[in-house]
Order: sequence, then structure tokens, then C-alpha cells
Amino acid sequence: MNELVKLARETVRRLLNDENLPENGDEVIASELWREKRACFVSIKTKSGELRGCIGTLSPIHETLDQEIIANAVSSSTRDPRFPPMTSKELDNVTFSVDVLSEPESAKISELNPKIYGVIVSKGYRRGVLLPDLEGVDSVEQQVSIAAMKAGIYDIDGVKLERFTVERYKEE
Repeated sequence: MNELVKLARETVRRLLNDENLPENGDEVIASELWREKRACFVSIKTKSGELRGCIGTLSPIHETLDQEIIANAVSSSTRDPRFPPMTSKELDNVTFSVDVLSEPESAKISELNPKIYGVIVSKGYRRGVLLPDLEGVDSVEQQVSIAAMKAGIYDIDGVKLERFTVERYKEE
């Protein structure tokens, strides 16, 4: 199992079993990646492939990637407003993935590709995000529309678009 995914799973396992959370990734497995300051998303899906939780950051909030993963794993498992908090009984029936984001850059609609780039759609104070290469999202229009709807943006005239890539690590 990839070390980033192992850290996310171990964090949630400890959380759901009322154990102390890891303070850093070195408690789980040693890695040079931990010291990088990067944004990430932690996604949790059922074994049948349905989303169970997904929370992340577009810019790093914490000093290191391991701290970012720990915080997002906690939020993804217990604070995603679309789902009730996870229980320890669910842990064997879910899979984890960690997406480490590149720095977002401004983009035109012609520069998007939903298989390669995630998208950030902004208008006023509203902002919606959709990760790249998601099942069922096959066109730029679909990707932008979903991200806009997530933000409550119903008129996409005048939206600001940004794109980013991810390094995706997931459990088999």
C-alpha cells in the first residue's frame, strides 16, 4: 500500500477507535514526501465504488504534506456534510485515495481536459472544485457544470476557471 494512503487509513482507524492520531507521517512509515508543503484531497469510497467522503485543500494549510493528509483524512471521514460520520464498523468496507495537487493555474475552457486536469470554478465568493479523471465525467462542459453546481453557481457566464493536476494514490 502506498505510504500516503496508509497514513490516511491509519489516521481514520485511530480516530474511529478513539486512539491518539499520528502527529506526523513518520509514526506510520518513513517518507521524504512528508516534508513537502502540498495541498491534497483524501477520498473514501465504499468497496462498491460509491463515495463515502471527500475533503481536501486547494492550497496547503499545514506546514507539511503528512499533516495535510492527517487533517483531511479526519475531515473526510467525519466532517463531509454529505454523509454521516463514519464508524469503525465501516473501515473494512471502504478504500482510500489521496490526491496531491499541483498549484492551480488560470485556464480557458479550451485548455481543460477532465481526464488530465481538475477544475476550480469561481464567481464572486462562490467556488466549486472537481478532481480530474472521475468516473462518469467525460466532457469539459460536464466537469465545469458539476463544479459550478457544487458551488451554487447557476449562471456560468463570467466565471473564473483554474486547472490543476493531481498525483493520485489509491488502495487496490
